Amino acid sequence: MTLIAILAVLAIALAAGAVVRKRAAGLRAGGGKLNSLPIYHAVHVLLWSAFPALVFVAAWAPISKSIVNQAVLSSPAGQALPAFDMQRNAILAEANDIARGAKTVGIYPEANALAPIIESQSAKVGWAGTLVAALLAAAGAFLAARRSGVEFRARTAVERWVMTLLVAASMVAVLTTLGIILSLLFESLLFFKEVSIFQFLTGSVWSPAGHPGSFGSIGLFWGTAFIGAIIAMIVAVPLGLMSAIYLTQYAPSTARRWIKPTLEILAGVPTVVYGYFAALTVGPAIRDLAVGIGITSASSESALAAGLVMGIMIIPLISSMSDDSITAVPQSMRDGSLALGATRSETIKKVLLPAALPGVVGGILLAVSRAIGETMIVVMAAGLASNLTANPFASVTTVTVQIVQLLTGDQEFDSAKTLAAFALGLILFIVTLILNLVALRVVRKYREAYD
Repeated sequence: MTLIAILAVLAIALAAGAVVRKRAAGLRAGGGKLNSLPIYHAVHVLLWSAFPALVFVAAWAPISKSIVNQAVLSSPAGQALPAFDMQRNAILAEANDIARGAKTVGIYPEANALAPIIESQSAKVGWAGTLVAALLAAAGAFLAARRSGVEFRARTAVERWVMTLLVAASMVAVLTTLGIILSLLFESLLFFKEVSIFQFLTGSVWSPAGHPGSFGSIGLFWGTAFIGAIIAMIVAVPLGLMSAIYLTQYAPSTARRWIKPTLEILAGVPTVVYGYFAALTVGPAIRDLAVGIGITSASSESALAAGLVMGIMIIPLISSMSDDSITAVPQSMRDGSLALGATRSETIKKVLLPAALPGVVGGILLAVSRAIGETMIVVMAAGLASNLTANPFASVTTVTVQIVQLLTGDQEFDSAKTLAAFALGLILFIVTLILNLVALRVVRKYREAYD
Protein backbone atom coordinates (compact mmCIF):
# COMPACT_ATOMS: atom_id res chain seq x y z
CA MET A 1 0.00 0.00 0.00
CA THR A 2 2.91 2.34 0.58
CA LEU A 3 3.91 2.01 -3.07
CA ILE A 4 0.36 2.77 -4.18
CA ALA A 5 0.31 5.88 -1.97
CA ILE A 6 3.62 7.09 -3.41
CA LEU A 7 2.44 6.51 -6.99
CA ALA A 8 -0.83 8.33 -6.28
CA VAL A 9 1.00 11.32 -4.82
CA LEU A 10 3.44 11.49 -7.74
CA ALA A 11 0.61 11.20 -10.27
CA ILE A 12 -1.28 14.09 -8.66
CA ALA A 13 1.88 16.19 -8.40
CA LEU A 14 2.88 15.62 -12.03
CA ALA A 15 -0.64 16.28 -13.28
CA ALA A 16 -0.88 19.50 -11.27
CA GLY A 17 2.55 20.63 -12.48
CA ALA A 18 1.61 19.95 -16.12
CA VAL A 19 -1.65 21.90 -15.79
CA VAL A 20 0.04 24.91 -14.16
CA ARG A 21 2.85 24.88 -16.72
CA LYS A 22 0.33 24.88 -19.55
CA ARG A 23 -1.58 27.74 -17.93
CA ALA A 24 1.59 29.77 -17.38
CA ALA A 25 2.66 29.15 -20.98
CA GLY A 26 -0.76 30.35 -22.12
CA LEU A 27 -0.42 33.56 -20.13
CA ARG A 28 3.00 34.12 -21.63
CA ALA A 29 1.76 33.48 -25.16
CA GLY A 30 -1.15 35.86 -24.57
CA GLY A 31 1.20 38.75 -23.94
CA GLY A 32 1.46 38.51 -20.18
CA LYS A 33 4.93 39.27 -18.79
CA LEU A 34 5.57 36.42 -16.42
CA ASN A 35 8.05 37.11 -13.65
CA SER A 36 9.38 33.52 -13.99
CA LEU A 37 9.47 30.91 -16.71
CA PRO A 38 6.53 28.45 -16.90
CA ILE A 39 8.77 25.58 -15.82
CA TYR A 40 9.39 27.26 -12.46
CA HIS A 41 5.65 27.61 -11.88
CA ALA A 42 5.26 23.90 -12.63
CA VAL A 43 8.13 22.87 -10.33
CA HIS A 44 6.77 25.07 -7.54
CA VAL A 45 3.37 23.37 -7.70
CA LEU A 46 4.96 19.92 -7.98
CA LEU A 47 7.09 20.48 -4.84
CA TRP A 48 4.18 21.76 -2.77
CA SER A 49 2.04 18.87 -3.95
CA ALA A 50 4.53 16.02 -3.57
CA PHE A 51 6.82 16.83 -0.66
CA PRO A 52 4.32 17.21 2.25
CA ALA A 53 2.38 14.17 1.06
CA LEU A 54 5.50 12.02 0.76
CA VAL A 55 6.62 13.07 4.24
CA PHE A 56 3.22 11.92 5.51
CA VAL A 57 3.60 8.58 3.69
CA ALA A 58 7.03 8.04 5.27
CA ALA A 59 5.66 8.85 8.73
CA TRP A 60 2.50 6.80 8.21
CA ALA A 61 4.35 3.53 7.45
CA PRO A 62 5.51 2.84 11.05
CA ILE A 63 2.36 4.35 12.53
CA SER A 64 0.14 2.08 10.44
CA LYS A 65 1.97 -1.01 11.73
CA SER A 66 1.29 0.06 15.30
CA ILE A 67 -2.38 0.70 14.50
CA VAL A 68 -2.74 -2.74 12.87
CA ASN A 69 -1.06 -4.46 15.83
CA GLN A 70 -3.35 -2.71 18.29
CA ALA A 71 -6.40 -3.68 16.24
CA VAL A 72 -5.24 -7.31 16.04
CA LEU A 73 -4.51 -7.54 19.75
CA SER A 74 -7.93 -6.03 20.52
CA SER A 75 -9.72 -8.72 18.51
CA PRO A 76 -10.99 -11.89 20.25
CA ALA A 77 -8.25 -13.98 18.62
CA GLY A 78 -5.64 -11.46 19.71
CA GLN A 79 -6.87 -11.40 23.30
CA ALA A 80 -6.51 -15.16 23.43
CA LEU A 81 -2.79 -14.97 22.71
CA PRO A 82 -0.30 -16.01 25.44
CA ALA A 83 0.78 -13.26 27.80
CA PHE A 84 4.44 -14.24 27.41
CA ASP A 85 5.94 -11.56 25.15
CA MET A 86 8.45 -13.72 23.27
CA GLN A 87 5.90 -16.39 22.29
CA ARG A 88 3.26 -13.78 21.43
CA ASN A 89 5.72 -11.87 19.24
CA ALA A 90 6.66 -15.09 17.46
CA ILE A 91 2.98 -15.81 16.74
CA LEU A 92 2.39 -12.26 15.46
CA ALA A 93 5.48 -12.42 13.25
CA GLU A 94 4.32 -15.68 11.72
CA ALA A 95 0.81 -14.31 11.22
CA ASN A 96 2.29 -11.29 9.41
CA ASP A 97 4.26 -13.64 7.15
CA ILE A 98 1.09 -15.55 6.28
CA ALA A 99 -0.85 -12.33 5.69
CA ARG A 100 1.63 -11.00 3.17
CA GLY A 101 2.05 -14.36 1.42
CA ALA A 102 5.50 -15.31 2.65
CA LYS A 103 4.01 -18.46 4.22
CA THR A 104 0.91 -20.50 3.52
CA VAL A 105 0.48 -22.31 6.84
CA GLY A 106 2.08 -21.43 10.15
CA ILE A 107 3.45 -23.58 12.94
CA TYR A 108 1.22 -21.91 15.50
CA PRO A 109 -2.55 -22.44 15.09
CA GLU A 110 -3.15 -18.94 16.47
CA ALA A 111 -1.12 -17.45 13.59
CA ASN A 112 -3.45 -19.01 11.01
CA ALA A 113 -6.43 -17.41 12.78
CA LEU A 114 -4.77 -14.00 13.06
CA ALA A 115 -3.58 -13.80 9.43
CA PRO A 116 -6.99 -12.83 7.92
CA ILE A 117 -7.46 -10.18 10.60
CA ILE A 118 -4.03 -8.70 9.91
CA GLU A 119 -4.67 -8.72 6.17
CA SER A 120 -8.03 -6.99 6.59
CA GLN A 121 -6.76 -4.36 9.03
CA SER A 122 -3.66 -3.69 6.93
CA ALA A 123 -5.83 -3.07 3.87
CA LYS A 124 -8.10 -0.67 5.77
CA VAL A 125 -5.25 1.27 7.33
CA GLY A 126 -3.29 1.29 4.06
CA TRP A 127 -6.19 2.66 2.02
CA ALA A 128 -6.87 5.27 4.71
CA GLY A 129 -3.25 6.42 4.54
CA THR A 130 -3.34 6.49 0.74
CA LEU A 131 -6.50 8.60 0.79
CA VAL A 132 -5.03 11.10 3.26
CA ALA A 133 -1.80 11.32 1.23
CA ALA A 134 -3.79 11.94 -1.97
CA LEU A 135 -5.83 14.64 -0.25
CA LEU A 136 -2.65 16.29 1.04
CA ALA A 137 -1.17 16.23 -2.45
CA ALA A 138 -4.33 17.70 -3.97
CA ALA A 139 -4.54 20.40 -1.28
CA GLY A 140 -0.88 21.35 -1.78
CA ALA A 141 -1.36 21.50 -5.54
CA PHE A 142 -4.49 23.66 -5.19
CA LEU A 143 -2.89 26.14 -2.77
CA ALA A 144 0.29 26.43 -4.84
CA ALA A 145 -1.65 26.79 -8.10
CA ARG A 146 -3.64 29.69 -6.63
CA ARG A 147 -0.42 31.64 -6.13
CA SER A 148 0.77 31.13 -9.69
CA GLY A 149 0.20 34.25 -11.73
CA VAL A 150 1.91 36.97 -13.72
CA GLU A 151 3.52 38.66 -10.72
CA PHE A 152 4.40 35.51 -8.76
CA ARG A 153 8.18 34.97 -8.37
CA ALA A 154 8.12 31.21 -8.90
CA ARG A 155 11.86 30.95 -9.45
CA THR A 156 12.60 32.51 -6.05
CA ALA A 157 10.13 30.16 -4.40
CA VAL A 158 11.70 27.11 -6.08
CA GLU A 159 15.17 28.23 -5.03
CA ARG A 160 13.93 28.48 -1.43
CA TRP A 161 12.66 24.92 -1.71
CA VAL A 162 15.98 23.74 -3.07
CA MET A 163 17.86 25.55 -0.31
CA THR A 164 15.60 23.96 2.31
CA LEU A 165 16.19 20.50 0.87
CA LEU A 166 19.95 21.06 0.79
CA VAL A 167 19.95 22.20 4.43
CA ALA A 168 17.85 19.15 5.37
CA ALA A 169 20.28 16.87 3.54
CA SER A 170 23.24 18.43 5.33
CA MET A 171 21.48 18.03 8.68
CA VAL A 172 21.21 14.28 8.16
CA ALA A 173 24.92 13.87 8.90
CA VAL A 174 24.71 16.19 11.91
CA LEU A 175 21.68 14.43 13.37
CA THR A 176 23.18 11.02 12.69
CA THR A 177 26.35 11.99 14.55
CA LEU A 178 24.28 13.37 17.41
CA GLY A 179 22.24 10.16 17.55
CA ILE A 180 25.42 8.07 17.68
CA ILE A 181 26.82 10.19 20.50
CA LEU A 182 23.61 10.07 22.54
CA SER A 183 23.13 6.32 22.10
CA LEU A 184 26.71 5.66 23.18
CA LEU A 185 26.49 8.14 26.04
CA PHE A 186 23.26 6.84 27.57
CA GLU A 187 24.35 3.19 27.47
CA SER A 188 27.81 4.09 28.75
CA LEU A 189 26.30 5.92 31.73
CA LEU A 190 24.37 2.76 32.61
CA PHE A 191 27.63 0.82 32.44
CA PHE A 192 29.51 3.29 34.63
CA LYS A 193 26.77 2.97 37.26
CA GLU A 194 27.81 -0.66 37.67
CA VAL A 195 31.56 -0.37 37.00
CA SER A 196 33.83 2.40 38.23
CA ILE A 197 35.14 4.58 35.42
CA PHE A 198 38.51 4.64 37.21
CA GLN A 199 38.66 0.85 37.19
CA PHE A 200 37.59 0.81 33.53
CA LEU A 201 40.28 3.26 32.37
CA THR A 202 43.17 2.07 34.54
CA GLY A 203 42.57 -1.65 35.09
CA SER A 204 44.73 -4.13 33.18
CA VAL A 205 42.57 -7.27 33.45
CA TRP A 206 39.83 -7.69 30.86
CA SER A 207 37.50 -10.60 31.52
CA PRO A 208 33.89 -9.45 31.00
CA ALA A 209 32.47 -12.98 31.04
CA GLY A 210 33.61 -13.67 34.60
CA HIS A 211 31.46 -13.53 37.75
CA PRO A 212 32.04 -10.77 38.62
CA GLY A 213 33.63 -9.60 35.40
CA SER A 214 36.84 -7.62 35.20
CA PHE A 215 36.64 -4.54 32.97
CA GLY A 216 40.15 -3.13 32.89
CA SER A 217 40.43 -1.69 29.39
CA ILE A 218 44.01 -0.39 29.40
CA GLY A 219 45.22 -3.57 27.64
CA LEU A 220 42.64 -3.08 24.88
CA PHE A 221 43.60 0.53 24.27
CA TRP A 222 47.28 -0.35 24.34
CA GLY A 223 46.69 -3.07 21.74
CA THR A 224 44.75 -0.59 19.59
CA ALA A 225 47.54 1.98 19.79
CA PHE A 226 50.30 -0.62 19.39
CA ILE A 227 48.84 -2.06 16.18
CA GLY A 228 47.17 0.97 14.64
CA ALA A 229 49.20 3.95 15.79
CA ILE A 230 52.70 2.46 16.08
CA ILE A 231 53.31 -0.58 13.86
CA ALA A 232 50.93 0.46 11.08
CA MET A 233 52.30 4.01 11.02
CA ILE A 234 55.91 2.80 10.94
CA VAL A 235 54.97 0.98 7.74
CA ALA A 236 52.55 3.44 6.17
CA VAL A 237 54.13 6.85 6.78
CA PRO A 238 57.54 6.30 5.13
CA LEU A 239 56.13 4.29 2.23
CA GLY A 240 53.19 6.62 1.65
CA LEU A 241 55.27 9.80 1.88
CA MET A 242 58.11 8.47 -0.29
CA SER A 243 55.69 7.22 -2.93
CA ALA A 244 54.06 10.67 -3.01
CA ILE A 245 57.46 12.37 -3.41
CA TYR A 246 58.44 10.00 -6.20
CA LEU A 247 55.15 10.39 -8.07
CA THR A 248 55.17 14.19 -7.87
CA GLN A 249 58.88 14.96 -8.31
CA TYR A 250 60.71 12.12 -10.04
CA ALA A 251 58.28 9.86 -11.88
CA PRO A 252 57.79 10.38 -15.64
CA SER A 253 54.25 11.15 -16.70
CA THR A 254 53.82 7.63 -18.12
CA ALA A 255 54.95 5.99 -14.87
CA ARG A 256 52.74 8.29 -12.79
CA ARG A 257 49.76 7.51 -14.99
CA TRP A 258 50.16 3.81 -14.21
CA ILE A 259 51.56 3.76 -10.67
CA LYS A 260 49.15 6.19 -9.00
CA PRO A 261 45.92 4.34 -9.98
CA THR A 262 47.56 1.02 -9.12
CA LEU A 263 48.53 2.33 -5.69
CA GLU A 264 45.03 3.63 -5.06
CA ILE A 265 43.56 0.23 -5.90
CA LEU A 266 44.77 -0.80 -2.43
CA ALA A 267 42.14 1.53 -0.94
CA GLY A 268 39.38 -0.42 -2.68
CA VAL A 269 40.39 -3.87 -1.47
CA PRO A 270 37.91 -5.15 1.18
CA THR A 271 39.37 -5.39 4.65
CA VAL A 272 38.38 -9.05 4.90
CA VAL A 273 40.79 -9.75 2.01
CA TYR A 274 43.55 -8.00 3.95
CA GLY A 275 42.54 -10.13 6.94
CA TYR A 276 42.90 -13.35 4.96
CA PHE A 277 46.26 -12.19 3.64
CA ALA A 278 47.44 -11.40 7.17
CA ALA A 279 46.15 -14.64 8.67
CA LEU A 280 47.23 -17.06 5.95
CA THR A 281 50.43 -15.49 4.61
CA VAL A 282 51.93 -12.76 6.76
CA GLY A 283 51.20 -14.26 10.18
CA PRO A 284 52.79 -17.69 9.54
CA ALA A 285 55.76 -16.05 7.79
CA ILE A 286 56.43 -13.80 10.79
CA ARG A 287 56.11 -16.75 13.18
CA ASP A 288 58.61 -18.80 11.16
CA LEU A 289 60.97 -15.83 11.04
CA ALA A 290 60.74 -15.33 14.80
CA VAL A 291 61.34 -19.02 15.48
CA GLY A 292 64.30 -18.91 13.11
CA ILE A 293 65.96 -16.16 15.13
CA GLY A 294 65.30 -17.88 18.45
CA ILE A 295 61.98 -16.37 19.61
CA THR A 296 60.12 -19.56 20.51
CA SER A 297 57.11 -17.79 22.02
CA ALA A 298 56.09 -16.24 18.68
CA SER A 299 52.51 -16.83 17.58
CA SER A 300 50.93 -16.89 14.12
CA GLU A 301 48.46 -14.37 15.52
CA SER A 302 50.60 -11.36 16.39
CA ALA A 303 50.49 -7.59 16.62
CA LEU A 304 53.24 -7.38 14.00
CA ALA A 305 51.24 -9.33 11.39
CA ALA A 306 48.14 -7.22 11.86
CA GLY A 307 50.11 -3.96 12.00
CA LEU A 308 52.10 -4.69 8.83
CA VAL A 309 49.00 -5.49 6.78
CA MET A 310 47.09 -2.57 8.27
CA GLY A 311 49.98 -0.28 7.33
CA ILE A 312 49.83 -1.53 3.74
CA MET A 313 46.09 -0.91 3.72
CA ILE A 314 46.38 2.77 4.69
CA ILE A 315 49.33 3.62 2.42
CA PRO A 316 46.98 5.02 -0.27
CA LEU A 317 45.39 7.42 2.24
CA ILE A 318 48.71 8.97 3.24
CA SER A 319 50.11 8.86 -0.30
CA SER A 320 47.05 10.48 -1.87
CA MET A 321 46.81 13.34 0.62
CA SER A 322 50.57 13.95 0.55
CA ASP A 323 50.51 13.86 -3.26
CA ASP A 324 47.74 16.47 -3.38
CA SER A 325 49.50 18.68 -0.82
CA ILE A 326 52.86 18.59 -2.59
CA THR A 327 51.24 19.21 -5.97
CA ALA A 328 49.40 22.23 -4.54
CA VAL A 329 52.66 23.97 -3.56
CA PRO A 330 53.11 26.92 -5.98
CA GLN A 331 55.53 26.28 -8.82
CA SER A 332 57.19 29.61 -8.07
CA MET A 333 58.51 28.21 -4.76
CA ARG A 334 60.12 25.27 -6.57
CA ASP A 335 61.61 27.54 -9.24
CA GLY A 336 62.92 30.01 -6.67
CA SER A 337 64.67 27.27 -4.70
CA LEU A 338 66.24 25.77 -7.79
CA ALA A 339 67.26 29.24 -9.03
CA LEU A 340 69.15 29.84 -5.79
CA GLY A 341 71.25 26.76 -6.45
CA ALA A 342 69.44 24.18 -4.33
CA THR A 343 69.37 20.62 -5.62
CA ARG A 344 66.10 18.82 -6.22
CA SER A 345 66.44 16.82 -2.99
CA GLU A 346 67.21 20.00 -1.00
CA THR A 347 64.17 21.68 -2.57
CA ILE A 348 62.01 18.75 -1.50
CA LYS A 349 63.35 18.69 2.07
CA LYS A 350 63.52 22.43 2.76
CA VAL A 351 60.78 23.90 0.58
CA LEU A 352 58.16 21.44 -0.65
CA LEU A 353 57.67 19.31 2.46
CA PRO A 354 57.48 22.29 4.87
CA ALA A 355 55.00 23.96 2.52
CA ALA A 356 52.94 20.77 2.21
CA LEU A 357 53.14 20.02 5.95
CA PRO A 358 49.43 20.67 6.73
CA GLY A 359 48.22 18.16 4.18
CA VAL A 360 50.85 15.59 5.11
CA VAL A 361 50.17 15.80 8.84
CA GLY A 362 46.41 15.83 8.23
CA GLY A 363 46.71 12.70 6.11
CA ILE A 364 48.77 10.92 8.75
CA LEU A 365 46.32 11.74 11.54
CA LEU A 366 43.36 10.66 9.43
CA ALA A 367 45.23 7.44 8.63
CA VAL A 368 45.72 6.84 12.37
CA SER A 369 41.98 7.32 12.88
CA ARG A 370 41.31 4.82 10.13
CA ALA A 371 43.76 2.32 11.57
CA ILE A 372 42.53 2.36 15.16
CA GLY A 373 38.98 1.74 13.95
CA GLU A 374 39.90 -1.34 11.89
CA THR A 375 38.36 -4.62 13.03
CA MET A 376 38.56 -7.42 10.48
CA ILE A 377 42.34 -7.53 10.12
CA VAL A 378 42.81 -7.63 13.90
CA VAL A 379 40.15 -10.33 14.36
CA MET A 380 41.84 -12.60 11.82
CA ALA A 381 45.51 -11.85 12.49
CA ALA A 382 46.10 -10.41 15.97
CA GLY A 383 44.05 -12.49 18.40
CA LEU A 384 41.23 -12.03 20.88
CA ALA A 385 42.98 -11.87 24.28
CA SER A 386 43.84 -8.63 26.06
CA ASN A 387 47.60 -8.52 26.51
CA LEU A 388 49.56 -5.57 27.90
CA THR A 389 52.86 -6.27 26.16
CA ALA A 390 55.33 -4.52 23.87
CA ASN A 391 56.35 -7.78 22.18
CA PRO A 392 55.28 -7.45 18.52
CA PHE A 393 55.31 -11.25 18.11
CA ALA A 394 52.70 -11.72 20.86
CA SER A 395 48.97 -12.02 20.38
CA VAL A 396 47.01 -8.90 21.33
CA THR A 397 43.54 -7.52 20.73
CA THR A 398 41.93 -4.12 20.17
CA VAL A 399 38.88 -2.19 21.25
CA THR A 400 36.94 -2.82 18.04
CA VAL A 401 37.48 -6.58 18.25
CA GLN A 402 36.14 -6.69 21.79
CA ILE A 403 33.10 -4.65 20.78
CA VAL A 404 32.34 -7.30 18.16
CA GLN A 405 32.83 -10.07 20.70
CA LEU A 406 30.59 -8.45 23.28
CA LEU A 407 27.73 -7.78 20.86
CA THR A 408 27.82 -11.07 18.94
CA GLY A 409 24.83 -13.35 19.42
CA ASP A 410 21.83 -12.90 21.72
CA GLN A 411 22.75 -10.44 24.45
CA GLU A 412 20.98 -8.92 27.41
CA PHE A 413 21.30 -5.14 27.20
CA ASP A 414 20.97 -4.71 30.94
CA SER A 415 24.20 -6.52 31.88
CA ALA A 416 27.60 -4.92 32.41
CA LYS A 417 29.15 -7.34 29.91
CA THR A 418 27.04 -6.00 27.03
CA LEU A 419 27.05 -2.38 28.18
CA ALA A 420 30.86 -2.48 28.22
CA ALA A 421 30.79 -2.46 24.41
CA PHE A 422 29.13 0.96 24.45
CA ALA A 423 31.67 2.31 26.92
CA LEU A 424 34.50 1.08 24.69
CA GLY A 425 32.80 2.61 21.67
CA LEU A 426 32.39 5.94 23.43
CA ILE A 427 36.07 6.16 24.39
CA LEU A 428 37.15 5.10 20.89
CA PHE A 429 34.80 7.69 19.37
CA ILE A 430 36.27 10.43 21.57
CA VAL A 431 39.85 9.44 20.65
CA THR A 432 39.05 9.36 16.93
CA LEU A 433 37.23 12.69 17.16
CA ILE A 434 40.21 14.30 18.89
CA LEU A 435 42.57 13.02 16.17
CA ASN A 436 40.31 14.39 13.44
CA LEU A 437 40.04 17.77 15.19
CA VAL A 438 43.82 17.93 15.57
CA ALA A 439 44.23 17.15 11.87
CA LEU A 440 41.79 19.91 10.90
CA ARG A 441 43.49 22.37 13.25
CA VAL A 442 46.92 21.63 11.78
CA VAL A 443 45.61 22.08 8.25
CA ARG A 444 43.88 25.37 9.06
CA LYS A 445 46.76 26.77 11.09
CA TYR A 446 49.47 26.35 8.46
CA ARG A 447 47.52 26.50 5.22
CA GLU A 448 47.55 30.30 4.87
CA ALA A 449 51.32 30.55 5.30
CA TYR A 450 51.88 29.32 1.74
CA ASP A 451 48.87 30.71 -0.12
